[in-house]
Amino acid sequence: MSSREFVEGSSTSYELSPSRSPSPADTPVDNNDHNRNPEGKNQHPDCPQADDESIYQILLQYHRQGVTNKTTLSKLLKTAHNITMSPTTVARHLRRFNLRSSALTTRTLPESVRRQLILDELDKDPRSQKGPATIKDSIREATGTHLSRDYIAAEMRCLDPQGFAIHQPGTRKVRQSKLVVLGPHYEWSGDGHDKLLEIGFPIWGIRDVWTGVWLGLWVLPNNRLKIVIGYIYLLLIEKLGGMPVQTTTDCGSETGRVFGIAYALREVFSPDLEGLPAHRFLKSVHNTTIERGWLQLRLQWGDNVKDIWDEGVTIYDPTDARQYLLVQWLWPKLIQQKLDSLLTRFNNHTVRKHKVKFHPSGISPNLAMALHAEYGGKNCLQSVPKDIVKEMKEHLGGQELLEFVDREYAERAQAVFDSLNICNLSLTNVWYIFRDMLPLI
Repeated sequence: MSSREFVEGSSTSYELSPSRSPSPADTPVDNNDHNRNPEGKNQHPDCPQADDESIYQILLQYHRQGVTNKTTLSKLLKTAHNITMSPTTVARHLRRFNLRSSALTTRTLPESVRRQLILDELDKDPRSQKGPATIKDSIREATGTHLSRDYIAAEMRCLDPQGFAIHQPGTRKVRQSKLVVLGPHYEWSGDGHDKLLEIGFPIWGIRDVWTGVWLGLWVLPNNRLKIVIGYIYLLLIEKLGGMPVQTTTDCGSETGRVFGIAYALREVFSPDLEGLPAHRFLKSVHNTTIERGWLQLRLQWGDNVKDIWDEGVTIYDPTDARQYLLVQWLWPKLIQQKLDSLLTRFNNHTVRKHKVKFHPSGISPNLAMALHAEYGGKNCLQSVPKDIVKEMKEHLGGQELLEFVDREYAERAQAVFDSLNICNLSLTNVWYIFRDMLPLI
């Protein structure tokens, strides 16, 4: 008999046998005498109730990031949310919320639906440069649906055999040595990406070396100005509340301000690290952490951007000042939006397992960051007061350093954009939106 049945049964009137005297067991008692937990509190104060909406939102977020392992989720809940939940309970919640793994989803989802999900992503990749793992990530980000990599690879061979055959895995042109650092934020690797420079939209990025996490990607009016790169460096320090032990960049003149800022902040806020360089310069080919990332950005997205840009040759006249200003507002908006999406995808992508690699592998960069202690890492972020960083940012020139148009024009363009009730700005509709906005601005 369950505890609930026992409690409910205790309120029943008993008919006593005349052959014996009433005993304490025969006497009806108040329910609370049998209910040792009348307030319904369990012995795990940090474990939410089964109907707690917050646990659904947390598990849904991790599911969208590609984390479905019950043991890993149990660790993340404890580390990131201070929620104590056993792997078995996590699995029960996943079933209850219908948050399925890729294997189960692939088995149960109708064939027509699975195939259409893949076709939708292949349509977004006209150069056929995305592999099965990237298509898997793209489907998960767009729909929340997990499909197995093996199934996706088999379908890609069937649906686009030529594209699958020409898929470029990338090659190493420089012999790469093993990277050895102590943990997250020990070293940041920064560099510029000029593949979109010819259409006027250069990029700059910063990546954590130990975890592989992309800390920031920005489209800039000019990625060759040291004041702009210095501002980005401060922007990231302000966001995270601290700086790394060391920053690594190539030898370009635009990184000179980063060098100065790193040493100035080190001297004031981390004087105990005086023996370690706050910044070091490397040749681009040896700045491997960020250079590897640029290859994937170009293959997964950069080449397609230039193709769409070229489609506007009959629509856009760069010598027309009105058209030029609108493009300078609309295209950076689109590119930054896509960079933010790619940053999320890269950070949630499970990297290949490397037996001889000193840094975490076989997991996503985000997991390596969240569970760094599980992999022998130490959070090396050096605390820097945000008010000091904010003052330094304003001294350099403020947010206007990153803007392609002045504030007045940006506000006017945004108002026109909003008036058109556009649901989603994308590569497939950017020139249509340009054409609709131009007469109104």
